[in-house]
Amino acid sequence: MRTTPTRVLVVDDSAFFRKQITACLEADPGYRVVGCAGDGRSAVALAARLAPDVVTMDVAMPVMDGIDAVRRIMQARPVPILMISALTRAGAEATLAALDAGAGDFITKPTLASAAERGRFGARLRQRLGALRDAPVDAARRVAPLARGLTRGSAEVDCVVIGASTGGPPLVGRILAALPAAFARPVVVAQHMPGSFTGYFAERLDGQCDIRVRLASDGIRLEPGTAYIAPGGCQTTFVGRGEKRLRVVGDEVERYRPCIDRTFASAAEVFGRRVLAIVLTGMGDDGRAGGGCLKAAGAPVWAQDESSSAVFGMPRAVIEAGLADAVLPGDAIAPRLLAAP
Repeated sequence: MRTTPTRVLVVDDSAFFRKQITACLEADPGYRVVGCAGDGRSAVALAARLAPDVVTMDVAMPVMDGIDAVRRIMQARPVPILMISALTRAGAEATLAALDAGAGDFITKPTLASAAERGRFGARLRQRLGALRDAPVDAARRVAPLARGLTRGSAEVDCVVIGASTGGPPLVGRILAALPAAFARPVVVAQHMPGSFTGYFAERLDGQCDIRVRLASDGIRLEPGTAYIAPGGCQTTFVGRGEKRLRVVGDEVERYRPCIDRTFASAAEVFGRRVLAIVLTGMGDDGRAGGGCLKAAGAPVWAQDESSSAVFGMPRAVIEAGLADAVLPGDAIAPRLLAAP
């Protein structure tokens, strides 16, 4: 149990937001803001001098932007970094680039116009920072040997379904980029991400991968050699008995949109045992209930291991429930997929 406050460096070019973020954090005695910076260059210097436990980082700033600041901080003294991003295409582009540079997670920047909104944002901010603080900062980039104990391969599956949350986007990108254009199965990715980000996420990956990457849409047909990104703000499920398609509907009920449990459960209904599910890094336990449906249908489930997970929440839930056929380092997943006949 942690007995000292989490030391935070707050970086934002807006004095208003620096003040509001500081207030949101210090409303909880478990957090102490040790410094503030208004541009990326100052942030790099303060991170080296103050050695904070975690950093909140704005994206668009003068002198040096958040992407370069993340890259330089991670090269000099790695520390968990949470990006705070605008809900715009430019914000999505910069945030995903910052995650590739080493940032651990991101949240969207609200207006903070009301006390209620500040309260919700503060709770979410502290939760995300707490999860990042306790994770190894280089986890997403650590490559370990292939795990043993795979009891069911992917040779007999017709579809691969991936669920991911915190720390997931860079790893999802590396997995998809490792697959050849002739990969014989469709891949469906349910990544916890706002709707304004998922379209650009798919577009960005399509330019980086040999397989095609598309934003899932209602009624779209599943094709081999194509990855489908579940849109944020919606639920993506499978339909069809012969020709398989995706069903995409809006949702204001579930906590997660997309909900990995919903996607996994429908995969079990449509494919039975002929689907491979992979649970990657993330907070919480989304994927555990759906993983149970898959196991009941006889389908294989893989989980990312602890040492390579940015946050070992979702994989842990699946493993501790006895649902994982294999526990793999993140960067061993694509090689294992390609090793299947």
